[in-house]
Amino acid sequence: MKLFIAGHQGMVGSALVRRFAREPGVALILRSRAQLDLCDQAAVNAFYEAERPTAAIIAAGKVGGIHANATYPADFIYTNLAIAVNCIHGAWRAGVRRLLFLGSSCIYPKHAPQPMPEDCLLTSELEPTNEAYALAKITGLKLCQHYRAQHGVLYHSAMPTNLYGPGDNYHAHNSHVLPALIRRFHEAKEAGAPSVSAWGTGSPRREFLHADDLADACAFLLAQDSPPDWLNVGTGTDVTIRELTERVAATVGYEGQIKWDTTKPDGTPRKLLDVSRLSALGWRARTSLEDGLRQTYASYLAEKADGTLRD
Repeated sequence: MKLFIAGHQGMVGSALVRRFAREPGVALILRSRAQLDLCDQAAVNAFYEAERPTAAIIAAGKVGGIHANATYPADFIYTNLAIAVNCIHGAWRAGVRRLLFLGSSCIYPKHAPQPMPEDCLLTSELEPTNEAYALAKITGLKLCQHYRAQHGVLYHSAMPTNLYGPGDNYHAHNSHVLPALIRRFHEAKEAGAPSVSAWGTGSPRREFLHADDLADACAFLLAQDSPPDWLNVGTGTDVTIRELTERVAATVGYEGQIKWDTTKPDGTPRKLLDVSRLSALGWRARTSLEDGLRQTYASYLAEKADGTLRD
């Protein structure tokens, strides 16, 4: 299999590279952003024509936390729509028969039933703070579904929950909650700060999946002869943001006070995926949150030391 991994330098993409590099019979096709602009349709088409991969995983995208999504909605919808359209349509034009598109649990309604089943998609309004990103990911999912129905190609999607792991983005303002907490507590420990501010009330519940578990799920899905059009990928368990914050502080070794800034938004009250369909096929996540936090903090320190930290 000649496998194209779009976005291989990101957290998810690098986890996919680690997973498939040890898979016998798989030749990886990789391009950096400098080598291939996925928002450039002509360039993507030329790449597919030249390389002719037999399969593709679309893991590229513009991602960020509540602040980034609310501040740059036009950037989020344009970039992610362009990547989805170019990568999926270009693959079909070049005769790629197998494609896995990676989305996000934010595609589901703000007040979806908990845990969220695949069938609740498009049943009510989205969470406003990440609507732009969600609409782009829903479009990618629907592109795969309809290309499969009309053209007979095996294009399908995976909708992972909140992800973390080596190679995450630790930007002070635009990162997701878990890497933001790791950076904040590490810097507070280094500075000897007596307290750290955390956003919101701490009451929302979130589910977290290690990127290496997602990569393993992708390998599992690509091995299925006829997977559903899309499947949720998660752990099936969640924690409150307050619990997560306390666990990160403990992992980092920060012993100061945590102060909750209730003037900041909480976001969606709960986001837990129903993973029963994927579980019924035989796949389950393996990395506990405790082990994953320990590994991720070690990666943060290593990336910071060697200058590869994304911040």
